[in-house]
Amino acid sequence: MSATPTGYLTRRGDADHLAWDRTFDAPASQVWAAITVSERLAPWIGTWTGDPADGFVMFSMNAEGDEGSTPMRYDIPACDEPRLLKVDCVSDWGTWNLGLELAEADGVTTLTMTQLVNDVAAIENIGPGWEYYLDRLVLAETGGDVAGAAWDDYYPAQREHYVALADTLEPGIRERLGPPQG
Repeated sequence: MSATPTGYLTRRGDADHLAWDRTFDAPASQVWAAITVSERLAPWIGTWTGDPADGFVMFSMNAEGDEGSTPMRYDIPACDEPRLLKVDCVSDWGTWNLGLELAEADGVTTLTMTQLVNDVAAIENIGPGWEYYLDRLVLAETGGDVAGAAWDDYYPAQREHYVALADTLEPGIRERLGPPQG
């Protein structure tokens, strides 16, 4: 996969969001399954348990080592199959307000994923992280090897792109963030 960052800022309502697009030569129903069915999530990000009809699931990531494997509650404030899914989580890593929107035209589906910007300083890590996972999704759905997406190709390689985006929201953030961590 390419380490070229694709994330951008978008305004939704009165809030800033990070956004990423990925395109699939597949109907929306197939892409919907890849982002909602636990067994289809497993190859690229993790699995969930529970009953979504309850308004939440317990989600465990599988590519984060031990720290990501602890199940976290993800509330589901909106679900309009196969067009829109919104999930929210509050964890030790922050507040995650995610949106996944699907648009299909002529058998090609575009997935637009957004994350509400709750912490401008976190953009430098969030951006490369979602690039990594979305590329893993593309690999999983196209028969590729998800191991082909190597974390080191994303962070710190894409950090500067996301620091520049953050700097447009909070001028001077670049100086406060300093060099990449880890």
